[in-house]
Amino acid sequence: MSLEKKKSEQVQVPKLKSSKQRHLRRYWQLYAMMVLPIAYFIVFKYVPMFGNVLAFRRYRPGMGPYGVSWVGFKYFNQFMKDPSFWRAFRNTFTISFMNLIINFPIPIVFAILLNEVRAVRFKKVVQTVSYMPRFISTVVVFAILGELLSPSSGLLNQFLHNVFGMEPIYFMNEPQYFRWLYVLTDSWQFTGWTAIIYLAAITGISADLFEAAQIDGANRIKQIIHVTIPSILPTIMVMLILNVGRMLSLGFEKVLLMYTPSNSSLSDIIDTLVYRTGLYNQNYSYATAIGLFSGIIGVVLVSSSNTLSKKFTGDGIY
Repeated sequence: MSLEKKKSEQVQVPKLKSSKQRHLRRYWQLYAMMVLPIAYFIVFKYVPMFGNVLAFRRYRPGMGPYGVSWVGFKYFNQFMKDPSFWRAFRNTFTISFMNLIINFPIPIVFAILLNEVRAVRFKKVVQTVSYMPRFISTVVVFAILGELLSPSSGLLNQFLHNVFGMEPIYFMNEPQYFRWLYVLTDSWQFTGWTAIIYLAAITGISADLFEAAQIDGANRIKQIIHVTIPSILPTIMVMLILNVGRMLSLGFEKVLLMYTPSNSSLSDIIDTLVYRTGLYNQNYSYATAIGLFSGIIGVVLVSSSNTLSKKFTGDGIY
């Protein structure tokens, strides 16, 4: 029996090799296309991870890229006692939470409503107009916003003055408007683009489900509640997990463009603190420690939300 087993294994190995070779010969173009993306992630995503060692070592300019001496958790202890870090952490979490609560459901609702539109041309026009802002540079977006909200010539201030007799409001400088401006500009810029993902999920729903719901007497609202939403729930949960994982990674360039000394109490976030500490003050080890801590929190958030999602809905990203 053992001889027969060995013979069968020897026959199977060449078969496996030949099948893999045939597979590679057939799909080599697809594998060739993967070379550049894989190289990109290795060079720009994974290799820089080795720089996190600076969080535990003292860095001196010109004396090696990985520091000169081991200091352990010295920099972690420093920022844990730093009031500016906790202010930045609080601001980051508050803006991210507002953004998640407001801007996460909007693309879902928009995609569902757009799917219900029966005029194909109108649907295409609305979809195109809605995702075009995604391709506008953040710098241009805030240049436009600055013109609209200008206290001297802005359309909004002119409207408030002419209609309600109000004095000009410095929207870009007043701290109480910073978070809302951030969230609303995100709504305008990314709603249409994110809705594409949900529209793709909706188009993948079998038409038989809607026909069965119609036969059972369900109107369009009930079809949305009992067919559309449950069918795209896995996509919703994956997007929710990814958004939760990015809660401590706000758009750095966006906040930097909106940052002014007068609104710094609310606009200073972890990314701007790292930028200011690392590049301006050249305290690279301290900035690396803050960035590493933020990344660890992100991993914990992703893992926790994925576990909860799998427990309550059965869907997750892994």
